Amino acid sequence: MANTPPASDRRNSQMFDRRRATATSGHLELLSKMSGHLAVTLNLEETIQKALDLIVKFVKAEGGALFLLEDKFATLICKASAGPVDIRGIRVKSGEGIVGQCVTEKSSRIVRDVQQDPAFDHSVDDSTGFQTRSILCVPMTVHDKTLGAIELVNKSTDDGLFSETDLLMLQTLASAAALAIHNAHMAEELVEQERVSRELELATEMQRSLLPDTPAAPFPVSGFNLPANEMSGDFYDFFELEDGRIYFSLGDVSGKGMDAALLMSKTASLFRCLGKTLHEPDTLLATINRELCETAIHGMFVTMVCGLLNPETGAVKLANAGHEPPLIHSRDGTFSALPASAPPLGIMPLQAGDTGIRNEAFNLDGGTLYIFTDGVTEGCLEDGSRLEQTGFQDIIRERSELPAAARIEAVVSILSDTGRKRHDDITLLIVEDKRSGLDNHIASDGPGMIARHTFPARADALQAVREVVNNACETCGCATETATDIVIAV
Repeated sequence: MANTPPASDRRNSQMFDRRRATATSGHLELLSKMSGHLAVTLNLEETIQKALDLIVKFVKAEGGALFLLEDKFATLICKASAGPVDIRGIRVKSGEGIVGQCVTEKSSRIVRDVQQDPAFDHSVDDSTGFQTRSILCVPMTVHDKTLGAIELVNKSTDDGLFSETDLLMLQTLASAAALAIHNAHMAEELVEQERVSRELELATEMQRSLLPDTPAAPFPVSGFNLPANEMSGDFYDFFELEDGRIYFSLGDVSGKGMDAALLMSKTASLFRCLGKTLHEPDTLLATINRELCETAIHGMFVTMVCGLLNPETGAVKLANAGHEPPLIHSRDGTFSALPASAPPLGIMPLQAGDTGIRNEAFNLDGGTLYIFTDGVTEGCLEDGSRLEQTGFQDIIRERSELPAAARIEAVVSILSDTGRKRHDDITLLIVEDKRSGLDNHIASDGPGMIARHTFPARADALQAVREVVNNACETCGCATETATDIVIAV
């Protein structure tokens, strides 16, 4: 017959089981309550204070503090405090004190008598008058990343000592708190990203509004800007003066990002504002330069071309401050460059005239002026090579018969349809001599365009198409047999 334990032992065992069940139930209840509180708030300060209050109350500690790592994980800062003394804001270097060691070593600690632990820092007790006897400290970790630690002081029971059960419970609660803090951090970052994104969209819209509207034909100036990122450091502008002359400009701000975009906006605004009264390009650039030298961020500058076109005569006055030389494509098919006469704006004081920024006077005489940023000539082609100025000239030469908008589209398409990430903005400005009665045909290396006609997509239009093709073949001097073969192919 088996031995039966004494009744007193059975009662003790049952009482222990009930206490353990009660404790387990309490643990689960606290976890549930914490999860409920932490799930309904994404505010980090509210999250950590609620978590700490619940933990201190359940573990029956006199007080507690929740520390988070900041300053690139070099410093612990008390973000929440519970108990008779408020220590929020105190800073502890990582690795120092009991809480600093727990975080650095990623280990939990029970200190039953702080006076016997050399790591204990007396400074808080000395400054507040509080007496710390025992400490329970647990690091908060998510995905092997330590966020901080929870430190409880002075168990409020008869012996005032924390137990292994308290340690296990605090580790569980610290994990839940760490996850809630991590989620709150993520939520704050998401909100901040959305705010920055909205502000960036607004800034982009405002920046695009500084560019001129597309004018109605046959206006002699056309431009285009394609940013590499949301914000552009390039700009162009043109507007008509009261006497009919047309002011135009194109610029490129050094650097990238918001600083470059702000400097671009300021320079473009100065051009449009000052250009209404300063009708000499060199004087205008010198004035803009003076403004930029006084206020521009150190190390930033602007390369800029500014010109004035008389559409009645084709006469142009142009000043260049440190910018890529514009190109004149003459009617005979040749190209000539207009190099800068002065350094970029915003670097040093400059004067208009022979000693500083100088006007270059010339007549387009049926030719075309191309002003562009280095995003055009340094743009990458499909094979990875750069377009360079020779490639840019080839594009212009091959499409000289097309409207300005089509030429711009061709350049942009060649540089943007490569499947490669662009690292610079593409900005191009075209100034044409469109005087009536002037032969604007620009010579090219090839035979050029023989004829241009538009026909409806109908079978009864084929006869007219064949007649045009036959006449074009005769104009080119094709043999009769060749012309017949081409017409039959059509």
